[in-house]
Amino acid sequence: MSKQLKQEQNDQKVCFRTSIGGQALLEGILMRGPLKQAIVCRTPDGLVEKVEELHFVKDKYPILGLPLIRGVITFIDSMVKGMQALTYSADLLPIEEQGEPDKIDQWIEAHFSEEKAKDIVIGVAVVLGVALAVGLFVLLPTLLGKLCLRLFPGMTSLTLSLAEGVFRIIIFIVYLWAVTRMDDVARMFAYHGAEHKTIFCYEKQLPLTVENVRIQSRFHPRCGTSFLFNVVIISILIFSAVSSLLTNWQSFWLRFLLHLALLPVIVSLTYELNRWVGRHEDLWICRILAAPGKWMQHLTTNEPDDSMIECAIRSLELVIPETQGSDAW
Repeated sequence: MSKQLKQEQNDQKVCFRTSIGGQALLEGILMRGPLKQAIVCRTPDGLVEKVEELHFVKDKYPILGLPLIRGVITFIDSMVKGMQALTYSADLLPIEEQGEPDKIDQWIEAHFSEEKAKDIVIGVAVVLGVALAVGLFVLLPTLLGKLCLRLFPGMTSLTLSLAEGVFRIIIFIVYLWAVTRMDDVARMFAYHGAEHKTIFCYEKQLPLTVENVRIQSRFHPRCGTSFLFNVVIISILIFSAVSSLLTNWQSFWLRFLLHLALLPVIVSLTYELNRWVGRHEDLWICRILAAPGKWMQHLTTNEPDDSMIECAIRSLELVIPETQGSDAW
């Protein structure tokens, strides 16, 4: 039996599955529990901690917590809170490592109060992030599909949709590979690995020590990387089915706009699928569904050092609920 297969089987032997999840930051980690989130960053002066109570929009508007609706809301909320945490961690870096703000940031800071300026900068960053994702994973594959249609005019709606899907997968993998070449991102991905290892240790109910965490796998089935990859796969399936019903399926703009319109549906379905797979990881079908996302984590996680593990342990300790088991997935 291969070492990797043994490791994967060992990963399945958890005592329970937690809903606690995290995000790597610049020299730090964000952990989100059922009631609060914690940011722990390493600075030259030691660890800096920030703990906040979580307030969910579904508590005020219960309809937004219903299946097939909650996925989009959770995704947007995670993006905003993640960007806020990333900005906070960047502000903790030594001045010489922060770099000069760009012209947009300088204009915003000059015309608004410090707190308001940060909110605006974060909002602009989220919008630009969404625009980049749409450009790379919706617009570009559709353009390449249009080029294929010109080169091979005999393509059917199904083959065109599959071609666009293949382009989308390739772009996704190349994008992840490219960002791993950046030193800062490589360190973030090591913190990402520390987060996964720490959660595995917690799920196995082992004492949260550096020694216990270090030996855990850095490939976790309930990871944001798996979610994003599954979004790409499900988008291929859904768009292939929907585009086959179109009479004018060769229109570039129709296909592009339809992709945009279907994005909330795709995100919602992927969210529900990930929840189901996360609850039934012992089933062979779920292990198969989780396998591609875990493979992608070879790109998005690196082995952490002990200082990163210490950071991950502390961030997890700060969000573990007082009632044991109340964070079960």
